[in-house]
Amino acid sequence: MRVFTTSDLFSLFAALQWTIVLVTLAIALGAPLALALALMRISKIAPLRWIAAAYLQLVQGIPLLGLLMFFYFGVPVFLGVQVPAIVAVGIAFAAYSSAFLGEIWRGGIQAVKQAQWEAAACLGITRWQQFRYVIAPQALRIALPATVGFMVQLIKGTSLASVVGFVELARAGQLASAATFQPLLVYSVVATIYFAMCFPLTVWSRSLEARLNGAR
Repeated sequence: MRVFTTSDLFSLFAALQWTIVLVTLAIALGAPLALALALMRISKIAPLRWIAAAYLQLVQGIPLLGLLMFFYFGVPVFLGVQVPAIVAVGIAFAAYSSAFLGEIWRGGIQAVKQAQWEAAACLGITRWQQFRYVIAPQALRIALPATVGFMVQLIKGTSLASVVGFVELARAGQLASAATFQPLLVYSVVATIYFAMCFPLTVWSRSLEARLNGAR
């Protein structure tokens, strides 16, 4: 048994890099799928709406911990191939973020008045151009506060990656606690680091909501 030292603190900040990597992977891989799901949900083609709705119901109905366990332990059983932890965790978080961001962005798109679509159509541009240049900028303003708020949830959710042995901030805290037998001190430091990441985003989300809603 030893005391908590600066080397333990440095190990926590080193593990924090992997927390940031997980959030980046979740957004980078999940955002394109989320946009596709949002567009499928508002599509006039019924099968596309059904497929998107089924995916959203499935992923949102499974706890994030269940997704992590499935991709890390379940996929190797079905495919017979061992999946690296970073790959399994990245896919799980991408699926998780795509489902929730897809609904957030779908709500933002549908919040834009139908008259905006009709006005864009009068310009003689294609349906995609209508969305890109007229609808999407307005939908972004509506959905941005909720998107930033979801990032707070995503950052905290990365702590679950420790269940598959992935060493991010929470897992590093567990290791430091086991080595020093000072769980109160270690987890207080870990909680402070999470708070330092999440609180500015929470304030930003509230500021965006107040400012953008006021602008509308």
